[in-house]
Amino acid sequence: MSINQFHSVTNLFDPIGLEEMDKVQLMNRIDTKFVFTNEKLLELLPVLTKDYYILKIGKNLIARYESLYYDNELVNYKDHHRGRLNRYKIRYRRYVDSKITFLEVKHKVKGRTDKRRIPVDKIPLELSDEHYDFIKTVNPDFNRLEPSLMNRFNRITLVSKKFDERLTLDLDLSFEWKDEKKLIENIVIAELKQGKSNRTSPFYQIMKDNYIRPLKISKYCVGIIDMYGKENVKYNRFKKKLLKLTKLQPNAY
Repeated sequence: MSINQFHSVTNLFDPIGLEEMDKVQLMNRIDTKFVFTNEKLLELLPVLTKDYYILKIGKNLIARYESLYYDNELVNYKDHHRGRLNRYKIRYRRYVDSKITFLEVKHKVKGRTDKRRIPVDKIPLELSDEHYDFIKTVNPDFNRLEPSLMNRFNRITLVSKKFDERLTLDLDLSFEWKDEKKLIENIVIAELKQGKSNRTSPFYQIMKDNYIRPLKISKYCVGIIDMYGKENVKYNRFKKKLLKLTKLQPNAY
């Protein structure tokens, strides 16, 4: 499915800019994720126009993102696989269209996500002392961090007109590591970001009406399995999630 088909539908939304969206940053939040097909998103977007604004950056309603994750012998991946309730992800994220880059540390604890970040000039292939110092303000135990995975995707960002929530819709997800690259086709990862859980959210209700259940899925973990190989990492805990992706994208896993 061409990205141009989404452009025609995203133009139906009332736009807002970065300044307005920053009022709903939700750096400490509850995340609820859903996975479905591009075709389903094309069907659902017009329904969302009455309840959500769309983020517009310059002339773009669909933004490009790049993320380089850092890990220490895949400890962060392994913590997720073990189901630890207190875990971290460290990444550089570049907002390609707005030419902004951040170093971000995401701390997942007791069902909430706490994200800390600082602006940086670019995505580096090695951590500077200054960036290590920032990471250690979040968790002093981090050391020997090295790049572990690059991913890229396109994102539609919606902001609720009524509630304290944002909705991100990630398309065209790809993973890169060393000389390998994989594109996850026909998959949308939707993430509802809320200050507190609110199941009266219009998007949550639409998911329920379409029999699409929440799915706890990590782009980082899926990418590690794809790029490092099932023979090299444990993935038993993620088998049901991979099966879900397979149903939406046959022959992928």
